[in-house]
Formats: sequence, structure tokens, C-alpha cells
Amino acid sequence: MIHLRDVTLRRGAKCLFEHVSLNFYRGQKIGVTGANGSGKSSLFALIQGELHADAGEVAVQPGIVIGQVAQDLPAGDIAAVEYVIDGDQELRSIEAQLSEAETRADASRLGELHDKMAAIDGYAGRARAARLMSGLGFAEVELERPINSFSGGWRVRLNLARALMCRSDLLLLDEPTNHLDLDAIVWLENWLRAYRGTLLLISHDREFLDNTVDSICHIESQTVRSYAGNYSAFEHQRALLLSQQAAMYEKQQREISRIRAFVDRFRAKATKARQAQSRIKLLARFDDIVPAHVNSPFSFVFRPAAAHPDPALVLDQVTAGYGGKAVLSSVQLELRAGARIGLLGRNGAGKSTLVKLLAGDLNPVEGTRTEGKALRIGYFEQSQLDQLRAEDSPLQHLARLDPAVREQELRDFLGGFDFRGDDALAPVSRFSGGERSRLVLALIAWQRPNLLLLDEPTNHLDIEMRHALIRALQEYDGAMVLVSHDRSLLRASCDQLYLVDGGTVREFDDDLESYTRMLAAANSDDSQQARSSVSRREQRRIEAEARAGLSARRKPLETQLRQLEQDINDWTREKARLENLIASPDIYENAKKEQLREYLREQARLSKQLDRAEEHWLELTTQLEELSSGRQARNQ
Repeated sequence: MIHLRDVTLRRGAKCLFEHVSLNFYRGQKIGVTGANGSGKSSLFALIQGELHADAGEVAVQPGIVIGQVAQDLPAGDIAAVEYVIDGDQELRSIEAQLSEAETRADASRLGELHDKMAAIDGYAGRARAARLMSGLGFAEVELERPINSFSGGWRVRLNLARALMCRSDLLLLDEPTNHLDLDAIVWLENWLRAYRGTLLLISHDREFLDNTVDSICHIESQTVRSYAGNYSAFEHQRALLLSQQAAMYEKQQREISRIRAFVDRFRAKATKARQAQSRIKLLARFDDIVPAHVNSPFSFVFRPAAAHPDPALVLDQVTAGYGGKAVLSSVQLELRAGARIGLLGRNGAGKSTLVKLLAGDLNPVEGTRTEGKALRIGYFEQSQLDQLRAEDSPLQHLARLDPAVREQELRDFLGGFDFRGDDALAPVSRFSGGERSRLVLALIAWQRPNLLLLDEPTNHLDIEMRHALIRALQEYDGAMVLVSHDRSLLRASCDQLYLVDGGTVREFDDDLESYTRMLAAANSDDSQQARSSVSRREQRRIEAEARAGLSARRKPLETQLRQLEQDINDWTREKARLENLIASPDIYENAKKEQLREYLREQARLSKQLDRAEEHWLELTTQLEELSSGRQARNQ
């Protein structure tokens, strides 16, 4: 479908690709990855004909329909659903022809056009648009709302819905999850898996890539390399490639050193001159192999806090909202020192409202908010990106927080966020959204918070920066509350989940996979039909009873498993202690033979005990997995 042959592309003085050859085939689902600025969006522009290669050829199959998300935000008073339907150009074309034929009373043409409309299932077009909008989080009452009544983030969703409405052969999606919450992301994953055309997807969400693509195109060092499989498979293959590359590089350097030593030694000797010249040519033929190394430009930590109040913060029977309308009611939440909480919930349920309450940016209507002594809050949310001083540099922003600190120390810290050299002195007005997000995170990390409140911190961040953030959060020793649609970040950084739903906040006693399955089930047509057959109250009762029953069966198994794991750890340490004693030469003296026999008997007993315990551990984990898979089967 798409063929790149020996393509070289430059943007200004920068070379993005050089001598790249690639083929994309019908039905493939390809994830396009690489650092920000590596050329991912430029690859899309090449395919669409918006950019032209400096060398080589880009061939796109003639006549294919390309679907893409418009970059400009829509405006005007057209109804949202009509704007989305406009994405189906074939449907709109037939509708226009039908209107013209009706005006001319052309019965023959009308019959022909009605047949075409039926052939493309055009009469269900409005229902299809409504399903797309529903999946992306629009309520039914919003379908007829004018476009200009929606916020910028919701207009981005309208552009996405319009792109999905297109009857495309090739779908180009550039960071489609940036303005979506988790339930919309899960719905989009299912939609993309069912999509029959060719998909090229740029994303920095590794789990989203894992669930949607079957190959990866990775852009790095002016080359584009293709890998079979999803993102996790790509990481494995690339790690293997880099390890092989490292070995090859070391071998090559040894060989080059040996040849150069020969050349230097014999260059001037006539009898050996021919051999020296042959080795000079051999050196020239060696391919340049870049040394394999971890190439991430990001490495940072949250500086340790001076104090860790416990509890850090308490909300006692708090009600909060806006304009006299309650969003959350009777919230009871105690944040203990070291708590690591991830917030789940549908868009508009009140996650950001809860974070604003915790941050002190929103006052309770009822109830009390009590801070622990010496509480220092580090609060990240998207509006802070616009509050940076446009003409100030990262170094100036950081120096303002700590004027007495040496400039080099500030520069070293900013370097971990990839603000190095001139970048540390550049005005913020030139920065992209990702660079601004990195700077806000750097300012928070510098201030030694003992409570981190992070509301969608990964928007605009590439995969390398997300990895660095995960590592930093894992080492952070304060309390944390995180709102994110990035499941990898939630899974790696949080050990408690809370669900914000129906104006309440409660602990979610299951895992992230169960929540994702619950969202997928809620978004499916089958689930919607099942819910329509019973009242909403009855459905909630049935679902609550099912969750309670599963939880009641899981908890004793989980308790046994935790105790067993502790026993295994204790017995393993004791066995290691005995083995150290047995390995001591002194124990083999005649006077200690009885003690040695006792050690050996105890070692044998512990070995048998560990074997039985490990078998029991396997049985318990199997039972827990069967409970989870049984629940998944019921949800499906």
C-alpha cells in the first residue's frame, strides 16, 4: 500500500531520515515510535504528500482514502453530531446527490442513489456517529450541542470521532490518547482492533500500543527500523539487538586497534607497504557501528523531603463542587505518610476536583480539610504549563525558587530533565508542550515535596521521559496521589487504587486489569443491551453482589498467599544461614560432628518445607488466576 524507497528527508539543516526503505501493507497496524523531534509526524506528512523527500521515492497506492485527525480545532454553531457525520465524505456525497435528484424529481436517479445509500449502510450513519461520540465520552444530550459550546479538549475528541467516521483505507493517528481518559482509551483500543484498514499510530503510551498494533516502526539516528509484534515485543527485540551491537562494536574496536597498530608499524617499510595499504582499505570498509548504550537524556529524582507528616492530609466528610452544584459528597480520606494512591473514574466523575481539594485550590463546601504539620505539596496540573513566565528560561525559573544555590548545581539538576547547555537558557515561549511539562516537573522535584499531587502528568511526554518519571516516582519516599490515563505509570507507581464515581470516593479493592475489563464491558454493545433489560438500580445491585462475592473468595486466598510468601522468605534466609555454617571448615572438627549432623538435618527439613511451600504457593496463585479469569469471562 505504501512504499518508501531510499528516502532521505531534511527539515532545514536537520536530517531526519537517510536512505530509508520501508513497505506498509494493507491491514497492518503499525506503531510509530521515537523521541520527540525524531521525525514521526514528518513521516505522516510524507505519506500524505504534505512534505516531499529530498531524495528517494514515496509511493502511495492510488485511490486509497486516508483518515486523519484535523489539527485545527473546529468552530461554529453546527451540531456536534453533524460535524462528526461530515467525516464520512461518501455518505455526505450521496446525501447531496439525493437532494439534487429530489429537486429534479429524477425517479431513476433517486432509485440508483437509494441503492448506493443502502449498500454503504448510510441510513445508519447518524447512529454510527452517535456510537463513536458515546465511546469517546460524549453524553447523548450533547449530540446536538453546537461545536463552539465545547472546550478545546472536547473539540479535539470531536476531530477524532470525525476521523473514525471516515471510511478510510489508511488511518493516521498522531497521539490520539492525549485528551482522553481511561474509559475512552479502552473503548478506542477495541475500536482500533476491529478496524479493517491499515493503521499508522504515533503514541507514547506503551500499553495502548501493546493493545492495538502488530508491528513497530522505530525512528532513531536518522534511520527507520521495522520490528514485528507489539511494543513489548519491540523492546525485547531492540534490547537483544543492542546487546549484539555492543558485542560487535567491542570486537570491531579490537580488530581496528590491531590493524592500526600493524599499519603504523609497517607503513614506512617497503617490504610491508602493500600489506599496510590493504589494511588501510580494510579500515575504510568497516561499517560505523554506534556503541550500544542507554540513550535516554532523562535521569532525575525528587529531592528528599525534610519531614514526613503522618497523616499528611485528612478530608473529613467533605462536600465540594462549583457554582453551588456538588461534585463530591461526604468524602472521607486520610493520606498517610508514604501512601501511593492512583485515582480511577470516568471523565467528569470528579478526579480533578478531588485533587484540587487536596491541593487546597478548592475549598470544601462542607466538612474539613486538615494538613499535617510541615506539609509541603508538589502539585502538577495542565494549567501550570501556561503559568510559566514566557520570557524566562528554565534556569531563571529554578533560581527564583532558590536564589542562594550555585548556578552549576541548578544546571546539573536541569540536565536530568534534558535542559542542557543553551536549552537551560532559552525562553519558555519557544518550548513545546512536552518541554513545558518537563520544566514544571523539574520545579516541583526541586522543592522537596512530601505530598505529590499529579493530575495527568504524562500528557505531551515521550516514552523515555515517562520511563524516567516512573523511576523517579518509585524512588520518591513521600505520599502521592496520581491521576493518569497511562496504565503503565499507574501500575508501576501506585499500590492503592481509589474509584471516584457517583459523587463518592472509595477504595477500589481490585486491580487495574479488572477496572480496564469493567470499562471494556461497559462500553460494549452487548453490555449496553444487557443493562437495558433491567433497571439501573437492579444492575448496580447485581454487579455489587458479584464484586462482593469475588472479593470474599479472593481475600482469604490473598491472606494465605501473603503469609506463605513471608514464611518462604524466612525459611530461605534460615537455610542460607545454615549453608554458611556448613561451609565453615571449623564445623568439620571431631568435637563438632554432632552439631554438623544437626545442621544437615535442619537443612534437609527446611529444603522439604520450602518445596512443599512453593507447591502450595503455586496452587494459591492458580486459584486466584482462575477467579480473575472467571470474572473476566462473565464480564465478556
